[in-house]
Amino acid sequence: MRAERERRRWTLAQLAEASGVSQAMISRIEREESSPTAVVLGKLSAAFRLSVSSLLAPLEGGAATDEERVRRQADAAEWRDPGTGYRRRQITSPRFPAEIAEIRLPAGAQVPYPAAAFAFIRQVVWVLEGQLTFHEGDRVHELHPGDTIELGEPAPRTFANDTDTECRYVVVLARHQQP
Repeated sequence: MRAERERRRWTLAQLAEASGVSQAMISRIEREESSPTAVVLGKLSAAFRLSVSSLLAPLEGGAATDEERVRRQADAAEWRDPGTGYRRRQITSPRFPAEIAEIRLPAGAQVPYPAAAFAFIRQVVWVLEGQLTFHEGDRVHELHPGDTIELGEPAPRTFANDTDTECRYVVVLARHQQP
């Protein structure tokens, strides 16, 4: 996150104003003294006009070697939301033209994102296990294993698991030019 902020020549105050996240929290995240929640990551990604995956991904460059193209599940980095237990595992590398992430949403958890987090992406959600209650503005969609939803115009969205078992789903994002 710090690298992106500095690349844009933004101050902590500018990022705080654009995201609605306090300067103190941004500073703690950048110093790795605090792990952001999914809600905070959504606000920061919206301010940067980047996907959450882009904020979580390490900076990579150059062509991938054969060893780098194969990513073993045991070696995959997983991010966990300290507030909800939501887990996100990035499937594709930053070199790949689409972002694919596997999400595990615990029973009873919900993760809201502001509309601005979806302004510059095309996204599909595919439920693999469990049930996902997907709030899109005023509309609510109940998604079951095998169901997909292609997201339309930006709106506030909430991913919710109103059941007593984990929900596992895949998010596929089409990447756009970075601002």
